[in-house]
Amino acid sequence: MNLQEAIIIKIESLRKVKNWSKYKLSMKSGVPQSTLTSIYKKRCKSLKVITLFEICEGFNISLQEFFSDPIFDRDQIFE
Repeated sequence: MNLQEAIIIKIESLRKVKNWSKYKLSMKSGVPQSTLTSIYKKRCKSLKVITLFEICEGFNISLQEFFSDPIFDRDQIFE
């Protein structure tokens, strides 16, 4: 899996834990639904750090907490 796929999996897992729709994540984070759709459909080739920060803010977690998941371990990510 590559980094983009790992980020999508992590966002999806956080959404499921909170039982949020993409719409609710958009409302909580301030990230437009169209941007979230672009991320999910892998049309967003270079995700901006500020966008990921806003998503984390929506979930009320830090970037450090987001990336502390083992899915981001070096041996899990490859291109």
